[in-house]
Amino acid sequence: MARRITFSGPYLDRAAHLRQDPAGFDAAIAEAGSCATLVCETRSLVRDVDTDAPRAALVELARLPAAARRADALTLLGRFADRPCFALEIAPTDTLPTIPGARFEDLRTIAGRLPAADAGLLGYARAMVGWRRRHRFCGVCGSPTRPVRGGHVLACTGAACGAEQFPRIDPAIIVLVDDGERALLGRQASWPAERYSTIAGFVEPGEALEDAVAREVREETGVEIERAEYFASQPWPFPASLMLGFTARAATREIRRTDQELEDARWFSRDEIASGRVRLPPRQSISFSLIEQWFDAADGRSLRVTPGARF
Repeated sequence: MARRITFSGPYLDRAAHLRQDPAGFDAAIAEAGSCATLVCETRSLVRDVDTDAPRAALVELARLPAAARRADALTLLGRFADRPCFALEIAPTDTLPTIPGARFEDLRTIAGRLPAADAGLLGYARAMVGWRRRHRFCGVCGSPTRPVRGGHVLACTGAACGAEQFPRIDPAIIVLVDDGERALLGRQASWPAERYSTIAGFVEPGEALEDAVAREVREETGVEIERAEYFASQPWPFPASLMLGFTARAATREIRRTDQELEDARWFSRDEIASGRVRLPPRQSISFSLIEQWFDAADGRSLRVTPGARF
């Protein structure tokens, strides 16, 4: 069975055919009940945040000002809960309809409390809004761009250029290395005290994923690995990564931090993790899923319900 990690899964019908059909795109905007998820700076609109069941706050397009309903302001996400759903970037000063119990929240912190489909939708919206915000001008000639194909292409307006830009995704590997009894974890200086996580880094041009796994582990810890096996992936819209998870067995155990990207790297046993010696990454992250899978595979213990484990 495929693993489902936060921000992943078949949470909507992307209705990609409407991107190629301007009339269909306009019809989706006009359809009764069509809605938008709003992104303000880096925050997403969420309702019932102070309850045990927060949800994505979807606003019907009919309730938004006319300027917000323009085709060039909206990005088609697809059909969510059987109605067209769009992403819309707004400014802090924009006037919005009253939405009881809704406010803008940092998606990175709230995602783990949302239903899987809601978290996926908001992550998709944030990624698309962020891409459009960062590509307002053509990278070839510098002319302004304009959104086409449902907001999924930014076309250069320069008459002599016409270059098109597509949403970019930055692939990054993330790996749980073990030596049979211990897991190799590292920490960055900017993280909360005592937090450690799995080894990660961006894939470089001309590099296969397996080679990136071995290189990142070697550069950050000095450890060599014997093999790498695919685990799962996670869209990570902060701002536009795709985390490609692997597990690997260590061929060497001596830690030598050569690139100083990590503040520290250590081997941790399951008992050390269970006793709270280390603070683990958030449970909505693929890094936690990698640690959990390794921890749970040994002796029947479950990391999520281990009393001493810290997250």
